[in-house]
Amino acid sequence: MESSQQLFFERPGRLCWRTVETPTIEGPGQALVRPLAVARCDLDAAIVEGRAPFRGAALHWLRDRLPGSVGQRRLFRDAPFAGPFPFGHECVAEVLDVGEEVRTVKAGDRVVVPFQIACGACDRCGRGVTASCTAVPHAATYGLGRGAWGGVLGDVVRVPFADAMLLAAPAGVASVELASAGDNVADGYRTVAGPLRTRPGAPVLVVGGEAASVGLYAVLAAVALGSTEVAYLDPDASRTRIAESLGARSIGRRYRKAAQGYPITVDASAAPEGLKSAVLSTEPGGVCTSVGIYLAPTTPFPLLPAFMNGITFHTSRVSSRAVLPEVLAAIGAGVLRPSRVQTTIAPWDLAAEAFLEPAAKVVVERAALR
Repeated sequence: MESSQQLFFERPGRLCWRTVETPTIEGPGQALVRPLAVARCDLDAAIVEGRAPFRGAALHWLRDRLPGSVGQRRLFRDAPFAGPFPFGHECVAEVLDVGEEVRTVKAGDRVVVPFQIACGACDRCGRGVTASCTAVPHAATYGLGRGAWGGVLGDVVRVPFADAMLLAAPAGVASVELASAGDNVADGYRTVAGPLRTRPGAPVLVVGGEAASVGLYAVLAAVALGSTEVAYLDPDASRTRIAESLGARSIGRRYRKAAQGYPITVDASAAPEGLKSAVLSTEPGGVCTSVGIYLAPTTPFPLLPAFMNGITFHTSRVSSRAVLPEVLAAIGAGVLRPSRVQTTIAPWDLAAEAFLEPAAKVVVERAALR
């Protein structure tokens, strides 16, 4: 059996390379890709820094107290309680080989890989809910210990539904620019793109926080898509400076209700006070989208003000594959430049060290083959 290298999450503060069996094509609709550039997701940062309770007693406590459906309990039962597991899920890659039924890509193509596994043929995929494809286990992704697809910080990655999942990278755009498109860029973009189509030029408020780069990509997209005012609220000074460099106006460093209402608001805080700030700052009839992951058994929500103002509130994981065509078109046209969000770029073989660095975004890039 051939072997290759794969980066694993071992425990908070420790990533390491392991030798693994090289993936092979196991079905006619599959493809093998070689990641060229991989970005660190905001959730990756929380996991490696030990801020995400994805392991041990903390998650067992949460699972046992989680109210709701059997499906919710199953999600936590199957969660990756502890390392090791293959790491990384945001990437742009080169196609190495394809199965005999693959028609949309070929060896040598440069492609963006959505981080969620999606068949493209089930009812949910057809409705654009590719985050919850029925052909695979719930919440199946690369690089988070959920399923048998491994992580994208490896020499070879198997893509199970190649025609549905792989999208051509825009010609002439650097791989580093595209590395986060398959998750965090798409996540930030979708919070403002749809609402701005409904209300062109509308002011936007982004409440920043733990979903650090997603909030900043929301700022980037709102400015690029023509919002007449993009306001930013975040206790963190470094993120605030980045948001201002992207064209946002800081309205403070303390979570609170904004002095004015905004027709479009984004909660990227993953903090109850940040969520409250975004909801209370949404004007009557406005739209608030929350991208933060709230892991507590219950989260306070200002339901009465939301009810009285008649706001629309969205919270969900991004359906990456459904959003990506629009995102890649915007990047290819030069409308959206994700690299403007402050990014640390490091060599591929230093990924274990680079992914521990404090930065809004980290991308590791593989040297081009001669």
